[in-house]
Amino acid sequence: MKNKSNLCLLAAGILLAGVATGKSGIVLDPVGPAPLSAAINSNTGALNVYSAFEVTADFNSRDPYRQEYSNYRIYSDDGKLLQFVQNDTGNVFGSPAKVSLAPGEYRIMAHANGYGTVTVPVVVTANRVTTVHLEGGYAWPNEPAFNRHNAVRLPDGNIVGWRTAQ
Repeated sequence: MKNKSNLCLLAAGILLAGVATGKSGIVLDPVGPAPLSAAINSNTGALNVYSAFEVTADFNSRDPYRQEYSNYRIYSDDGKLLQFVQNDTGNVFGSPAKVSLAPGEYRIMAHANGYGTVTVPVVVTANRVTTVHLEGGYAWPNEPAFNRHNAVRLPDGNIVGWRTAQ
């Protein structure tokens, strides 16, 4: 009987530890550049990730009350860590870091508002910007252009970005 209760306590501890880590295990569909995204005049492409905001204030910054996007990682398509992105530019506009990348397929692991860490496959195209919104509630200026076939969405329906043409 003692073994059963110890086993139950161990199982409950493992279950609670999994919930406490905030890892959701969500893997989204691939996101690519918008059909008519702005050109950046380069042989490389760019990636802009609006990750979930940090939950604690940075008291070392000029404005500790300014929201900052959380950091994220960029992996090759085969899972090799390529870059850790410090996703705060420190400017007054609070924009995320724009990362230049060679054209190709990548995976990012970033915090999504309300979902913990998510994996988002992204496609970077030369001379284009791929934008990913994980901060929740972004008002897309061209939202009527999205439909169920061309939008990548979080489970709550928030649009993450443009689905790549597969």
